[in-house]
Amino acid sequence: MTATDTLLESRRTTGAACLVASLEAVGVEAVFGIPGGAILPVYDPLFDANLRHILVRHEQGAGHAATGYAQATGKVGVCMATSGPGATNLVTPIADAHMDSVPMVAITGQTPTSLIGTDAFQEADICGITMPITKHNFLVQSAEDIPRTVAEAFHLASSGRPGPVLIDLPKDVLQSSTTFAWPPSLDLPGYHPIVVPNGKQIAQAAQLLSQASRPVLYVGGGVLKARAVTQLRQLAELTGAPVVTTLMARGAFPDSHPQHLGMPGMHGTVSAVSALQRADLIVALGTRFDDRVTGKLDSFAPNATVVHADIDPAEISKNRRADVPIVGDAQQVIIALLAALADQPDSSGAASVARLEGWWRQLNKLRETYPLGWEPHTDGTMAPQYVISRLGAIAGPDTIYTAGVGQHQMWASQFIRYEKPYTWLNSGGLGTMGYAVPAAMGAKLGCPEATVWAIDGDGCFQMTNQELATCAIENIPIKVAIINNGNLGMVRQWQTLFYDKRYSNTDLGTVNRIPDFVKLAEALGCVGLRCEAESEVDATIDKAMHINDQPVVVDFVVGKDALVWPMVAPGTGNDEIMAARGVRPEFDEDEF
Repeated sequence: MTATDTLLESRRTTGAACLVASLEAVGVEAVFGIPGGAILPVYDPLFDANLRHILVRHEQGAGHAATGYAQATGKVGVCMATSGPGATNLVTPIADAHMDSVPMVAITGQTPTSLIGTDAFQEADICGITMPITKHNFLVQSAEDIPRTVAEAFHLASSGRPGPVLIDLPKDVLQSSTTFAWPPSLDLPGYHPIVVPNGKQIAQAAQLLSQASRPVLYVGGGVLKARAVTQLRQLAELTGAPVVTTLMARGAFPDSHPQHLGMPGMHGTVSAVSALQRADLIVALGTRFDDRVTGKLDSFAPNATVVHADIDPAEISKNRRADVPIVGDAQQVIIALLAALADQPDSSGAASVARLEGWWRQLNKLRETYPLGWEPHTDGTMAPQYVISRLGAIAGPDTIYTAGVGQHQMWASQFIRYEKPYTWLNSGGLGTMGYAVPAAMGAKLGCPEATVWAIDGDGCFQMTNQELATCAIENIPIKVAIINNGNLGMVRQWQTLFYDKRYSNTDLGTVNRIPDFVKLAEALGCVGLRCEAESEVDATIDKAMHINDQPVVVDFVVGKDALVWPMVAPGTGNDEIMAARGVRPEFDEDEF
């Protein structure tokens, strides 16, 4: 019998028990959290609940684990913390989920209502603090409101543009007596996300697609959120248009597909960046024209007509003006586009192939001339790109990869082949160091049959590695690849390129084994391995792949001087992309 069944029989209960029963009723399977004074009333009924609580080592880990769980499964991730510092430690993962549109519900304890505003012990106005970084938040004032608030929070988090919702619960509300009733009636006046797009705008977009000679399908994470991967492939193959997938959309379109040009943006492929720059039509699906993709905004895609489809009307024309604005769910938009294109005589088949023949000839030339790659190291150190490429090849396309933030994140997005959706999880918008390990923990909990690799830097790893103890104790056997170059690599890269190699405060000393990651892994209940030669990479990865009853940490000691290429320098336009070490691609403008 679940807590919900018990409460339905007894009817009279506490606010805390109502909360737990409500979480069961909305289908929550796991909660990541840490108890403390204000939230403690919840932990008593939680003891008997039909859901799993993961006791993390830091509230930031709880938030990122909830995000990883949500990104891997498509379900709402849940994290829980007490008032004051417990709640404020959730701020970073909440902001992270907000930037990347991840459905998450954060539950926080609060000081009793009579003490709110008095600077009581462990009081923080978490609703005020998180107002700019949540889709919505609630300060619950009455225990009888808890079931409705939970139902509304989960509806808000998962519908429309997904995002984080916070529920703040004063301790006296949790302790007070109430009557449990389920299901509650939702009260969300004015919240009516537009899912089905406007037919007239769809017709305009279809006509433009059927006539464009240099179209690009610019695909963002909204396509993954909408579960629109199948429809995207149908649209691409029907129109013959090239596809670029943003950092948040890797896996939405197979890397092996001949129409995929790769990732656009600051560290995107030359062909993807150049295609957007020289397009006459950009069809943007579930993406937001962020600065990392556009570079200097006023020079981005100067000759392109823009069709912008997004479920969030606030994103339309926020950065780049849309010639055809479409508000709607990405799946519904693409389905409508497919139907409208059926009425366009030149939208597919021989006519489409002929219209795009010159465009593809030019793009294929760019792909062949400027492929992704790296220069082998001559000093005997390992190339990090080699390590990551071998990891992807050996672990395979069914593996879920999470990444921290920095050089290793970019190399993981470049040199692992993503063939399937929901296999690449990272902190895209906020760029949160420390994301990888707890996110991998959440992903593995949500997808226990999948192999989950966290690809982390030595800097990122030291921010949240304590969650490996959680993984060991909770039997969540993730695998971690530390790309250990002894530095804050991306910051050092900018110092190399833009600060005359003045390496101020970027040397971490980790290649000298401070800390010793193998011993640290073992101390945290994991298997620790080290690899320092490219000849040993495959065998080390294979050994890690065969350990499935414990978390595994591999310290890959790599060279410190590797740089991420291509690169669009900050403040410059995409036409100034450098293919490698300052080399600018040469374009035959007459061909475009």
